[in-house]
Amino acid sequence: MLLASLVEPSFGLIFWMTLSFLAVLFILRKFAWKPILNGLKERETSIADALNEAKKMREDMVRMAAGNEAIMRQAREDRELLLKEARDIRDKEISEAKVRAKAEGDAILTRARADIQNEKNAAITEMKNQVASLSILVAERILKDKLETGAAQHTLVDKVMAEADLRKS
Repeated sequence: MLLASLVEPSFGLIFWMTLSFLAVLFILRKFAWKPILNGLKERETSIADALNEAKKMREDMVRMAAGNEAIMRQAREDRELLLKEARDIRDKEISEAKVRAKAEGDAILTRARADIQNEKNAAITEMKNQVASLSILVAERILKDKLETGAAQHTLVDKVMAEADLRKS
């Protein structure tokens, strides 16, 4: 019954594990997600600028001669390529952020499990020490009760000496 209560997580352990998880989540939000989102926003701005430039080109091409249709087709292909690149980069950065977050989460869980195991081992060691201490105390009291008289002490000494002589032979 005592051992079962040592294995159950306590409120303090759950509190500190939750607090650690929230701290890691905050750190990730503060330092990892903002740069990624800023990069995506800059990329979107550059794409929007490129799209605006393509639109200006298209307006100029309408004013030009019949050969301008090929230039417009090229601008559309460039725009699609930029959008595809932007989507690819966004997807790649999001997946990398997820992988990093998972790895850090796994590392936190591993450390938490190791801490729990260490606490469990420390509790078991402490319990063994207490049992040993109690055993010595009980043995001491039993010997004290049995060896109250001098005759009992002499009998025990003679018996030990006889056993020692038997072992030497």
